[in-house]
Amino acid sequence: MTTSQSPGEATTETHSPPMLAAGAGAGVALLVVLFGSFMDLLDATIVTVAAPAIADDLQATDAQIQWTIAAYVLALGAGLITGGRLGDQYGRKRLFMIGLAGFMVTSALCALAAEPEMLIGMRAAQGIAAGVMVPQVFGIIRASFAPGERAKAFGAYGAVQGLASVAGPLLGGLLVDADLFGLGWRTVFWINVPVSILALIIGAMFLPESRSVSTARLDLPGAVLAASSIFLLLLPMIQTEAWGWTWVSYILLAAGLVLLAIFLTYERRLAVQGREPVFNPALLRIRAFTGGLCASVLFFGGIGSFFLTLSVYLQNGTGRTAWETGLVILPYAIGSIITSGLGVALAARAGRALLISGAVTIAVSQLVLWLIIKDGSDPGYWLLALALFIGGLGLGLAAPILVNVVLAGVPGRNAGAAGGVLSTVNQIGGAIGIAVLGTVFFTMAAGSADGPPVLSDYSNAFSAVLLVSAGIYVLTALVMLALPKSAQHTE
Repeated sequence: MTTSQSPGEATTETHSPPMLAAGAGAGVALLVVLFGSFMDLLDATIVTVAAPAIADDLQATDAQIQWTIAAYVLALGAGLITGGRLGDQYGRKRLFMIGLAGFMVTSALCALAAEPEMLIGMRAAQGIAAGVMVPQVFGIIRASFAPGERAKAFGAYGAVQGLASVAGPLLGGLLVDADLFGLGWRTVFWINVPVSILALIIGAMFLPESRSVSTARLDLPGAVLAASSIFLLLLPMIQTEAWGWTWVSYILLAAGLVLLAIFLTYERRLAVQGREPVFNPALLRIRAFTGGLCASVLFFGGIGSFFLTLSVYLQNGTGRTAWETGLVILPYAIGSIITSGLGVALAARAGRALLISGAVTIAVSQLVLWLIIKDGSDPGYWLLALALFIGGLGLGLAAPILVNVVLAGVPGRNAGAAGGVLSTVNQIGGAIGIAVLGTVFFTMAAGSADGPPVLSDYSNAFSAVLLVSAGIYVLTALVMLALPKSAQHTE
């Protein structure tokens, strides 16, 4: 379909019901899609805490446990852009419901896994289902809310993303240690089933249907190129701890970059011809979109590596259990909840001030934590809680606004594809952070040849991560400072 609209222009979508912002239906629709996005991010982190119990029960090797985590992230990251475009073309409610149903079924199959190979396969299937479900959130929010209310709705989405990133370790530790009904680690997957059933019932009643005005066929070559390039980029990053950086890793990374360049060139050609690509490269000319993507890479790269290394430091270094580790992380979640309300309320007008304040606050939290642990002793619960609470305050300030920045000015007909790109970039950012800072941490925490690592080794390794992470958030604040002042508006 030929269009003369520029990337920043609004578009009119067909097949959409009237806006629901004035009624309770919009709030219910938002709740349903937030449930879906929360479960997705939760499942990306919760298995990390449950991994030791899974290994013991299924007699899984270290490599199999790594693939249990990696299979989900790889499948999710590879499918997000295509999933978003499918929703744009065939109906976002329809694809969200299909993805949610698939997520529910594959979660149950993960819980029933009797051997590591089955768990890995079902985790990959679960990631594919999430890749269909998650990108629809942005388009559904657009169809459910009037323009003046969308900023708050996107702010609520950002707040949920931030909360889910810290809730995973806490909930994972609780479920594993509680051993409900003797199910042990399997409860981290079973919990998705009743929540999904409730969301499917409510979603069928309240979610609006919407799709792009275009009726073009799916750009299958573009979908394959997108999925392949993201897979090749993520694989060596996720497998850094197992493989190290060998010539195979560099070849895969280079191949991914080449395929990504081919993908963008092919998509640009389709757009010039007036056809409908999976992702229109013209969106990259929207300054708020590209700047927001850069900020997202830094922001989520710092978060992913921080919580991984914090969890290992607390459990392997200080000897805390999974549940005790979750309790230490709880103040981070509390701080996030407190300021997320402020972030949501000011999402439409505060803009860069909250973004920069949040990033700087997280950097301060990392430095406070560094001062607490750098002497190599266990600082105790309350000092750790104080530093983490400060970090949570920063997360709550920045995360809700960041989503608005990335999606500001994106045309409605590209909402799903842009949402897929945002989610993909978040996954890539997390993988880069874990690969780089995780390598630094595990290398420094390896201990000496005379014996296994002790608390001082873990403290030194985590201290290094904290200093680098603080620098990342200072850089994030500088990137946010360069964003256009209008970037906070989501029209």
